[in-house]
Amino acid sequence: MPDWVQDAVWWQVYPLGFVGAEKEATEVVTSRLGHVTDWLDYAVELGANGLALGPVFASSTHGYDTVDHGRIDPRLGDDEDFDEMVEEAHARGLRVLLDGVFNHVGRQHPAFTAVVERGPEAPSAAWFRLRWPADWQPGVVPGYDTFEGHDQLVALDHSAPVVADWVAEVMTHWLDRGADGWRLDAAYAVPPAFWATVLPRVREAHPEAYVVGEVIHGDYARIVTESGMDSVTQYELWKAVWSSLNDGNLHELAHALGRHDGFLDTFVPMTFVGNHDVTRIASRLTDPRHLPHALAVLFTVGGTPSVYAGDEQAFTGVKEDRAGGDDAVRPPFPDSPEELAPFGEPTFRLHEQLIGLRRRHRWLHTARTTMLHRDNRQLSYEVTGDGGRLVVALNLADTPATLPAPGAGAVLAGAGEVRGGAVRLDAHGWAVLDG
Repeated sequence: MPDWVQDAVWWQVYPLGFVGAEKEATEVVTSRLGHVTDWLDYAVELGANGLALGPVFASSTHGYDTVDHGRIDPRLGDDEDFDEMVEEAHARGLRVLLDGVFNHVGRQHPAFTAVVERGPEAPSAAWFRLRWPADWQPGVVPGYDTFEGHDQLVALDHSAPVVADWVAEVMTHWLDRGADGWRLDAAYAVPPAFWATVLPRVREAHPEAYVVGEVIHGDYARIVTESGMDSVTQYELWKAVWSSLNDGNLHELAHALGRHDGFLDTFVPMTFVGNHDVTRIASRLTDPRHLPHALAVLFTVGGTPSVYAGDEQAFTGVKEDRAGGDDAVRPPFPDSPEELAPFGEPTFRLHEQLIGLRRRHRWLHTARTTMLHRDNRQLSYEVTGDGGRLVVALNLADTPATLPAPGAGAVLAGAGEVRGGAVRLDAHGWAVLDG
């Protein structure tokens, strides 16, 4: 893993939604990436030092049905707009992470349309897992594997050397243009051996590139080890955070943190409480008083944190399993931060405070947690690493509670009264304490 990742805190943006782009492709180039650029100072104020972008390449609709990995989506702009955004990000100390959709392509991708037009003799026929009818004629669509049953997403054949060559070429090209790393979309659906073939070739030219795979389920450590990726997304912890807070069952969170420590023995996960694919954390939590508890966990445990744009303003939005069901969590942003509604300011300042705390304790990147006290509605744990120590205490109850906090000192975030190796929290209170 590149050394610079130790300090990384990503601000994640889904560009097509952020800029208010059309829902379907157009060949009219509209320079909208500048809208993202206009928000970079805001990201820096938040405390982020990385910009994690959703899809920016030409696609038919939502960006994950890519039709040209070598071209910026015209709805966002062109190469010049991309170069300017990367230059402005780097000038502010922000690394840029791109979203690579390499498990599948859109139905309109030229490699697949060539198959429909030319049949088994098409040079790109080897790209896909195809089933040809005996009476195939030009224009007849063969049977093909899809991504999770979506007809518009044609799965690639990752056993084909030509696919590995193409993916390595695409990844290297955009790193050459200034990107600092890649998020590999749907990495859980791609054999780890494929990445073990591709990534060494990419790193020959870009040894400092950071690569994180989207892995929702599976053996995280094995996937990282066998693929050569630096990290994967920590969905287990994401789920445990909001469900333990909602259910008043902090035993679940304690268990998940134990598993999280196990992952840290092999790699440093990308941690989050929200992203472009899930219901906003402010909508997911049944009690808004517990949003600070979720954030306290995110920013005090080992990992590389990512904040989905808008979560730091307590944006709401529910993801639904239907066409257009992502729209509520992928809204357009105003022209400037000054146009944000004022009710989000407290949540922004809380993010700012906790990210600042993390910056002052760089060792948190690989810190381990030890439970000091666990109950359904109260939890305290210590985080340690590289000689540093913090204590975190959470209370979900409607009444004040006193939790064990041996060795705790000053309150660094939240509120609590420390006395005699314990901390007293108000109802629904929380605190991060100096160790």
